[in-house]
Amino acid sequence: MPPIINKENCEKCGICVEICPEDVFLGTENKDYPKVNYPDECWHCSSCLLECPSEDSIKLRIPISRMLLKA
Repeated sequence: MPPIINKENCEKCGICVEICPEDVFLGTENKDYPKVNYPDECWHCSSCLLECPSEDSIKLRIPISRMLLKA
């Protein structure tokens, strides 16, 4: 499940684009919102969530199979 960008809270800083180990996000040169270009490549590592300066601007939808492993 791909990450979701909340455009109301996003500061368009591009940190998520830089920090993602799998290059899931695609940034733009003109300080636009990041785009989830490769949703199937997301590992749900939460690095984008941890480094994002604005609260609730990225939401990860963790697949049920991974949620069951954590229970």
